[in-house]
Amino acid sequence: MKGTPSFGKMNKKTHMRCRRCGRNSFNISGRYCAACGYGRSRRIRRYRWANKKVNGKRVR
Repeated sequence: MKGTPSFGKMNKKTHMRCRRCGRNSFNISGRYCAACGYGRSRRIRRYRWANKKVNGKRVR
């Protein structure tokens, strides 16, 4: 079946809390953080168009 019954099976966690930035954006299967880039790069992921908070402090 598709539709409502299938959506009940979508209860797997894709992200968990990140060690470095503390946000719930660490991908469990890919082992990297979507917010700060932990697991992929040593530098904190940041762009001019997005200001993120890392450990409660704003990174520009």
